[in-house]
Amino acid sequence: MGRSLKERRASPYIVRQVDGVDEADALRELQEAFRPEMSVTDTTDGWWWVAYRAGVPVAYLGVILSTHYPKALYFKRVGVLPDHRGNALQVRLMRCMERFAQRAGFAALVSDTTENVHSANNFIRGGWEMFAPEYPWAFPKTLYWRKELV
Repeated sequence: MGRSLKERRASPYIVRQVDGVDEADALRELQEAFRPEMSVTDTTDGWWWVAYRAGVPVAYLGVILSTHYPKALYFKRVGVLPDHRGNALQVRLMRCMERFAQRAGFAALVSDTTENVHSANNFIRGGWEMFAPEYPWAFPKTLYWRKELV
């Protein structure tokens, strides 16, 4: 059973932007713990955020420059460790990334999900819209997402 609201508030999560090179080990460990079947992505490119609880990394998010859309970032990877799900960490990480992108002058964010209802619902909650890219870049059952920032 999940933790009560009082228990969650007693141990707040801290989200901060990190350097993908300096925090490469922590990001690799999070990726491996979140989805061991997926390959670990390179964190030396782009921008990264980590959520911590009591100083321990428990969730992460990364974006890179989009190769398909000018002035856009591609939301590349996100993960929340199982014991920390249900605390809106993916949504918090997405908000941090969106604020960064707006301040940096990007016009849009793009991403995709493949058979991941939870992430798809978080995109919907965050105001993202599904779209059909001219040149799909992922799998046949992939849903593509876009959020305009200007």
